[in-house]
Amino acid sequence: MSGQFLRAPDGGEMNPIPPPRRCCRRILLVDDHPVVRRGLAQLINQEEDMEVCGEAVDCTGALALIRDEKPDLAVVDLSLRGSDGLDLLKELKQRRSRLPVLVLSMHDESVYAERALRAGASGYIMKQEALERVLQAIRVIFTGEVYLSEKMQARLLRAVSATSADSEVPPMARLSNRELEVFQLIGQGLTTGEIGRHLNLSVKTVETHCSRIKEKLGIK
Repeated sequence: MSGQFLRAPDGGEMNPIPPPRRCCRRILLVDDHPVVRRGLAQLINQEEDMEVCGEAVDCTGALALIRDEKPDLAVVDLSLRGSDGLDLLKELKQRRSRLPVLVLSMHDESVYAERALRAGASGYIMKQEALERVLQAIRVIFTGEVYLSEKMQARLLRAVSATSADSEVPPMARLSNRELEVFQLIGQGLTTGEIGRHLNLSVKTVETHCSRIKEKLGIK
């Protein structure tokens, strides 16, 4: 309809008929870094067929916005305020299994990408990538495909094609999600008691995780 005009009663031309607006995909941003959210929002809102419908900094806020705004896709960081992005993925898998989720994280994809996919994500991209890659990942996921970097795709293909005899599981891959979380907090210098308070676990449970981590990684 672009270029057509409405006719006034006297036969003159009125304002042109505006062209129909393209279908706009609604995207939710879940990240506790304001600068990251602002950059992503500006990038996405420049696209004619996408818009940011909400922003959240933790799991509780994300779940509330997903319920109220009903986004078409969520971009989620794994490190959220007071919560874990993997837990959010599992929660969404139960509540909104059809909602595609792109994980955008600073964590190494070789450690976390497969975990995120198993938890329900539709793609994984590291924050070190160019912002344009985020748009590419979003569009790939909207086609129903899974997005991973070429390096990660090759790694997973090698793992699938390898036989049990010649494949060796990387040490970090042997850790459960909770053990990996405890391991990260140990690396940040937190004590056993601090880790317990942070994860809402007893000190004894944290110590059990620490013992399993040592065993699986072969460290004393």
